[in-house]
Amino acid sequence: MTIPPDTTPTPRELALGVHVGQQNAGMDELVDLWRRLDDTVDWISIWDHLYEAPPAGGTTPHFEAVATLGALAAVTSKARLGCLMFCVPFRNPALLAKSIVAIDHISGGRFEPGFGAGWHEPEFRAHGYEFHEVGTRFDQLTEGLEIISAMLGDNASTTFSGEHSRVDDVTCVPGPYDRPVPFWTGGRGARRTPANAARFCSGWNVPYVGPDDYRRLNERLDGACEAIDRDPATLERSVNLAFHLGADRASADAELERIQRQWGPDMADRVTAGALTGTPDDAVEQIAAFRNAGADMVNVALRLPVDTDALDAYLDVVVPAARAELN
Repeated sequence: MTIPPDTTPTPRELALGVHVGQQNAGMDELVDLWRRLDDTVDWISIWDHLYEAPPAGGTTPHFEAVATLGALAAVTSKARLGCLMFCVPFRNPALLAKSIVAIDHISGGRFEPGFGAGWHEPEFRAHGYEFHEVGTRFDQLTEGLEIISAMLGDNASTTFSGEHSRVDDVTCVPGPYDRPVPFWTGGRGARRTPANAARFCSGWNVPYVGPDDYRRLNERLDGACEAIDRDPATLERSVNLAFHLGADRASADAELERIQRQWGPDMADRVTAGALTGTPDDAVEQIAAFRNAGADMVNVALRLPVDTDALDAYLDVVVPAARAELN
């Protein structure tokens, strides 16, 4: 069994973060946003897509993740930084391990990478990657985690030969900045995702679900930890929520009406279940529901352009209120 770093259970205060899709914006605009977030929230992450999400055929301006994370690390100094999630099939795992170490050093030891199997078939095929069936992509992910965890661990060198990846006596010098790098994984899968989280990771993230589903998946994660004799309390748990907040009641109602028109009544209910909606007071209650369902961290997911009044309300009203009421 691979032992993840930081496996000592400690009571965790609620952390609040922002997950920023690096699309539809220039780098200057992203840097301005990151700097503001760095003064306000506990966590800033980006994703690892080669095309935009939701899909639009690669027609939306979009930045690659590794280079973007270097910029994020360089212009911030306080917040924990993440990638939710690196698509492991996109890169040689040993090269990804070296990239992670570089980002960790640029950030001064604040980087916490996440790892996934990928899901967006058009971006795989357009960039020349074979889009295997999901079981094979998870095999690629698990082999990648084997290699990356060994290279970033205490081993002088790493040798691994699998069906999809191999390394031969590879070294990783320098190693992480000043502590073992915490790994994350996540998704809504109920079997292999919890197993990988329990075996390799310090954190687990689920996107766009309601509190009841989040609680159910949390219980699956507990079971995966117990199956390998790991204390479930040693895993930090987070949720990503779509951002549909209104700065006041009128704008909140208008946003919900827009979602209804865009998705229709049935799908709109599914969209809003995994979203921060309503007014700032409503948002604090929603964060509390996820806290009660087992979340240690709640992230809002932004896709630019964003309603600046709503973002101001989140950062200036919701974040301090949630910290005061829930910690």
